[in-house]
Amino acid sequence: MQLLLVILLGLIQGLTEFIPISSTAHMTIYGHLSGMLDPNRPEQWTAIIAVVQLGTLLAVLAYFARDIGAIGSDMIRQTLHDRRFPHRQSGEARLGWLVVVGSVPIGAAGLLLRKVIEGSTTKNPLLIAAMLAAIAIVMLVVERKSSEQRSIETLTVGDAIAIGIAQALALLPGASRSATTISAGLLLGLERATAARFSFLLSIPALLASGVLELASALRTLSSQQLWELAIATLVAALSGYASIAFLLHYLRSHRLDMFAYYRLLLAGAIAVLVGVGWLQ
Repeated sequence: MQLLLVILLGLIQGLTEFIPISSTAHMTIYGHLSGMLDPNRPEQWTAIIAVVQLGTLLAVLAYFARDIGAIGSDMIRQTLHDRRFPHRQSGEARLGWLVVVGSVPIGAAGLLLRKVIEGSTTKNPLLIAAMLAAIAIVMLVVERKSSEQRSIETLTVGDAIAIGIAQALALLPGASRSATTISAGLLLGLERATAARFSFLLSIPALLASGVLELASALRTLSSQQLWELAIATLVAALSGYASIAFLLHYLRSHRLDMFAYYRLLLAGAIAVLVGVGWLQ
């Protein structure tokens, strides 16, 4: 891989992971157009995406370091020192357990569907275009249905499971983890900032699990040169991912998701045209 292509790979991942326009869609289409995606080895591209996502994991860990520290310390204190069961814990500890519960659906789906996710089906541009458009419509509908009245203190186990199931839909390329989880949160009546914050926290176990799982595959199948290039892309993803988190949280304070939904529809149309003229297979 050329250095410029590697930097662009990390930049695309970082800028699109947390913004609800689907990082997997952008990465896969970029892989097709740049020639970096080998259609005969689709599992290798899945591993590359997952490893570069570790950069965006670093970004969310850095951005929410105080939140994560408070959640972790409260969970340990209330579980080990106060000897409370999770359902009797409060504050940040309770939020931490809700993240754990919400992570179960994508963990189970990821393990059950790993072969499908790594295969060529999830690299199909038309499937990506269809999911981009479908979730865009969902986003537009949800924005007009949401009451946005509930704070993070009102989150329940049922809410966490529902948002977790929405996150599992992001295993389909083009769906977008942030789009599905934020939309689910809004549909449940959560405030926009609350939905975004829970979405980001919920991304931590998912990004960590997929990244570590696929890292082993990358170490087995990629050359030392490719691994160095992957490290550069991961670093770029971390820096750009941090910026994208800051942008989205600021943007959502006073704006709806409509702009991202319209962008998704335009991208879906562009992909369909590229497939039609034979530039994408």
